[in-house]
Amino acid sequence: MDEGPVDAYPSSASEYEPPSTSPERRRTRSTALSDAKVGRETVTESDGDPERSADDVDESDDVTVKSHASGDSELSQDRPLYPRVGDPSDDEDGRQYDADHSEDHGAAVEQGDGASGAPTRPFRMHKFTLYETNARYWIAGADIRDTQFKLLRIDRTSPPGRLAVTEDEAVYDRQQMNDNLAAIDQGNKATGGLRLKYVFWGLLGFIRFTESYYMLLITKRQQVAIIGGHYVYQVEATDLVPLTTGSSSSFMRNRNAEEARFLGIFNNLDLSKSFYFSYSYNITRTLQQNIISQRQALNEGQYQGTPDYNNVFVWNHHLLGPARRVLDHAYDWCMPIVHGFIDQAALDVFGRSIYITIIGRRSRFFAGARFLKRGINDLGYVANDVETEQIVSEMLTSSFHAPGPRLYSNPTWTSFVHHRGSIPLYWSQDNSGVTPKPDIDLNLQDPFYEPAALHFDHLFLRYGCPIYVLNLIKSRERTPRESKLLGAFKHCIDFLNQSLPEGKKIIYKAFDMSRASKTRGGDVIGNLETIADDIVAKVGFFHNGDADLDEPHVQNGIARTNCIDCLDRTNAAQFVIGKQAFGRQLHALGVLGSSQVDYDTDAVNIFTHMFHDHGDIIAVQYGGSHLVNTMATYRKLNHWQAHSQNMVESFKRYYHNSFLDNQRQEAYNLFLGNYVWVAGQPMLWDLTTDYYLHHSDPRSWLKRERRDYYQWFTPEYLEPRQLPPAVQGRPENTGHELVDFDDYWLEFYRPTTLSSFLKLYTYRMNNTHGYLPDRPARDHKTFDFSPFKPRLEPHRQNSIDSPEKKPLRKGVTIVDPTDPPPNTPLEMQTPRPHIKFNDEPSSILRERMHRHPVPVAPATPDPADKAQMHLWSLNQFHTNSLNPSVTASETAEYSRYITHPLTLPLVTANTDIPSDTNLDYLSYLSRADDASDPEDFGVSDHDMREFEAFLAEREEVLTVLDEDGGKKRYKAYKQWLRGKSLFKQSKVDPEYLSGV
Repeated sequence: MDEGPVDAYPSSASEYEPPSTSPERRRTRSTALSDAKVGRETVTESDGDPERSADDVDESDDVTVKSHASGDSELSQDRPLYPRVGDPSDDEDGRQYDADHSEDHGAAVEQGDGASGAPTRPFRMHKFTLYETNARYWIAGADIRDTQFKLLRIDRTSPPGRLAVTEDEAVYDRQQMNDNLAAIDQGNKATGGLRLKYVFWGLLGFIRFTESYYMLLITKRQQVAIIGGHYVYQVEATDLVPLTTGSSSSFMRNRNAEEARFLGIFNNLDLSKSFYFSYSYNITRTLQQNIISQRQALNEGQYQGTPDYNNVFVWNHHLLGPARRVLDHAYDWCMPIVHGFIDQAALDVFGRSIYITIIGRRSRFFAGARFLKRGINDLGYVANDVETEQIVSEMLTSSFHAPGPRLYSNPTWTSFVHHRGSIPLYWSQDNSGVTPKPDIDLNLQDPFYEPAALHFDHLFLRYGCPIYVLNLIKSRERTPRESKLLGAFKHCIDFLNQSLPEGKKIIYKAFDMSRASKTRGGDVIGNLETIADDIVAKVGFFHNGDADLDEPHVQNGIARTNCIDCLDRTNAAQFVIGKQAFGRQLHALGVLGSSQVDYDTDAVNIFTHMFHDHGDIIAVQYGGSHLVNTMATYRKLNHWQAHSQNMVESFKRYYHNSFLDNQRQEAYNLFLGNYVWVAGQPMLWDLTTDYYLHHSDPRSWLKRERRDYYQWFTPEYLEPRQLPPAVQGRPENTGHELVDFDDYWLEFYRPTTLSSFLKLYTYRMNNTHGYLPDRPARDHKTFDFSPFKPRLEPHRQNSIDSPEKKPLRKGVTIVDPTDPPPNTPLEMQTPRPHIKFNDEPSSILRERMHRHPVPVAPATPDPADKAQMHLWSLNQFHTNSLNPSVTASETAEYSRYITHPLTLPLVTANTDIPSDTNLDYLSYLSRADDASDPEDFGVSDHDMREFEAFLAEREEVLTVLDEDGGKKRYKAYKQWLRGKSLFKQSKVDPEYLSGV
């Protein structure tokens, strides 16, 4: 370990600043984090605000706790007035992460650093390099152009449970950064110098189990979408680096058993699937929220709105906690990630490029596996809470800005948001895995529905009103299961609606989608389209623009859809709702003359494919398997293999729920910070239930303020959303360029960077070209290339499916049934009738090569060997069926058959026997004439006596005597006399066996 001058780098940024530039003050701060407190401690604010949650007080006594005085006014406006699980009080319930606000260093940042007084623009880093010495980790962050750099130092010698990080706020150019790294290397020559570890793409935060801290790094990424010129990436690979001295491999070998088990649980969560981040676009919020936030900031004279990440969807919130406490600008280094689904496709409309983007965001609260997380917790969070947003935009320009420049006023951007979540009642199901469909238990009856009130109040905060609830559970069942929740949910909505003002009430609609799909003649899609049209008409959708030149409008309210699992039926219903909004979005952009889009068009096919993938990913995350029932099921377009595929998915879901969900739930609880190790407390794997990890501490119930049971909502949340007016040009007295407000140009176009088409995301993006037929028509001028033209061609088996399901063209030969197989000899080929080509219909398997018939000499096929029939090919069966042949043995057998005696006349005019009569028949006649004894016919005396007794008549025919008991025909009657049913006797019954 090096104990010498390990930090031999310039102590002042002024050493590298040119004389014409004023030196920039470099602030460094080192803060230590240590062990978590036992249990959920509460901290009472000076003004009487309620206690804070465990995330704010899980550090040791020597941790510097930042002042929350600046956040008191925000706390007083937040609802509810008590903490939610795992959520800091200064940013709870979906409010913004504000690292530069309500912190002791926030005021200095907002004051600005120049004469103009404008706020400081955040320094975004897109590429990071990790260096190491024996005692330190050094992270060099570079901007998008790789010309400006910042430096971060992490101590590796801190005691277990303590985190020491120093942030250098100076911005260096390439030469200055090289000099810094050279100085560090020179100061550590005695211990091996400065070593390059690797390049990574983002820091997800810090986490501790039982010993030292780890930092989680993004080592591989992939572009999945572009929104407003800002790229969205999917996490492809991560690396967990321990902050200890020595090599990471030696630490992994020497760690204690509890640490190793925690690492194993943490690695059960696959971060390489369905986790997304962006350097410059806030993907935790909807497009409408982002546009409103940026417009509001511009009207207030700011460059950009402060970071307002919606922590409901920030899945690494627990890992970001230590970073927010030790870094002045945590979000310059750390990337908030969302969990769910993101996909994007291009729609080509005669040269006009329309981008369709679907974003699914899963809530981190009350998150878990299917049978382990049902209903709602006492804090108002429901299971399987997913926000789905569809963005439809025309890419005339890539940014959010209109010409002028009118900032964030581009009228080519639209979006629609809907929501899914479990039924907000206390209910659960058995997760033992004994039955695939366990019974539903209503655990607790709350007469005032307080958790449901919190849930809907939170929806009002996020989306406004009205809230349209679409309930898809079953209404009629032989054994009540889902229907138990139908009446309870309806009563809950009725109770909450009593207090809401007119015009703001929750709209409730119940539709038994399962029964409608199984009823003959039931029109599931038609009913859903009627409901969807009503939903979109009430809540609207977001359309950006300038009120002076365009017709912008915002979405007020949300469609909340649920079934039991919020998977199969919910995804199909959300697709129909999204399709209705999709048509209106295209109409608002001027692409369509009406707001209706037909099924089986290229536009709807690609939209269906994207929504199907969205449902599959959400189903895997919550239920463990893909969708069982898709849109093809409800449209009754299933292929022949669909039923077996549904059975496989059902079995996979049952297997995951029975054997793997507990491991997945432990990984969720550890990653999300629902469980934090504390010395002397039970280990995560020793807990019999995680109920108390997802519900509030009962000890805090007496201290928190009780909410009004009737006035349960916040009136401010019911106010309609308004789009702030557009700002023409730049804010006054700034003198800065457009890049200071939005640096999309540098991110999207990457000046001075050599690239190729195959590396461009927009070139590789999925589009509607894959849905066009390979050979549209003989005359391409007559083919309609419009993506809004229904295509139901009989020879296209995949006209309603995705392009990935097309059969492979290379290496496959499709043979016409009239063609002989390649290895069939000429004499086996069947002659074809001579038909004029003018009257012959064109074949779908081959093109017509000749315009005149070619005479073919008829060939007489040789009879095939029927002894080898089991080796025949299908074509040989076809040939022999059209050219039947008879073998010699078959001829002899048939000759014998036609000479059978049955062909003789029954009545003859004379007694002369024909000469060709069968000899066996003559022998039978001779024997019958000469027979005088029954034994000649093979009948014994015993049989004759039984037959005579059977023919004998009794005086009382219906009377059964004692001697008749042994006869077989009276066996059932004998059992009936003993009390056994006459019609329900079984061979395994003792009475039956005793009577045999």
